[in-house]
Amino acid sequence: MASGFFVLLDDIAAIMDDVAVMSKIAAKKTAGILGDDLAVNAEKASGFASSRELPVLWAISKGSLLNKIIILPIAFLLSAFFPVAIIVILVLGGLFLAYEGAEKIYEFIFPHNHEESEGITDEVLTEEQILEVEKGKVKSAIVTDFILSVEIVIIALGTVIGKPILQQIVVVSIIAVIATVGVYGIVALIVRMDEAGFKLIQISKKEKSISKFIGNILVKALPLVIKALTVIGTIALLLVAGGIFVHYIPFFHHLVPQINLPLIIKEFVIGLVLGFLVLGVINLFKIIFKKREVAK
Repeated sequence: MASGFFVLLDDIAAIMDDVAVMSKIAAKKTAGILGDDLAVNAEKASGFASSRELPVLWAISKGSLLNKIIILPIAFLLSAFFPVAIIVILVLGGLFLAYEGAEKIYEFIFPHNHEESEGITDEVLTEEQILEVEKGKVKSAIVTDFILSVEIVIIALGTVIGKPILQQIVVVSIIAVIATVGVYGIVALIVRMDEAGFKLIQISKKEKSISKFIGNILVKALPLVIKALTVIGTIALLLVAGGIFVHYIPFFHHLVPQINLPLIIKEFVIGLVLGFLVLGVINLFKIIFKKREVAK
């Protein structure tokens, strides 16, 4: 009886060890999306009145958690009964990621004007109008999070296809929790950087004190941090997309070993090329639809 108990404990330990290893692999695979998620949400959570930043972020976080509660069961059902769909969604997700990365690079090289959104902190707005605009931005952020959450869950699930369903559920759920708590926890710290900086400047009594020096750095660093996250997130998007194409599309899987370059460069180039191809097709359709609307 005792030996059976110890065998059970050994099996549980082995399963947990497998879960830990697979979770680490899944975390690496989804790192690019998490980086983009972080950059996107840091940008969306900034620009509010200081007193509203954390309540807004909390509302987006709750929406993100609900997104994952909806997505996870569907993903597990597909994995159990129609696993081919996971590969198809992975490749489609890879195309979307590549397009997103290519579009950001295209925007940087050929910038064009966007309609400026109505400022939430504008003094001419009433409190009711501010809350209404805030709700709209929160809703937009939650919709964006849903798309990113689908990508995170599917990519994480793609690393454990073929494993027992229990291990799939545990690994992907761990990644989903990290994606919500970790990302939004870091975003909360980022959007409050300038506020913490202002506090340090205010409590500083000397002109050249350490607290004032740190405060100035925090205030000036916020926009730079968000820009840096955007750049890192763009590179990571293309790397993740390229990795998906290399591993799940036979043509690229057989092509890559023939190219005498580091794997990371191969994945980046493949992600970039396919991203610009998708961007070109989408822009072409936009031009066609625009001409049809003008003709009408």
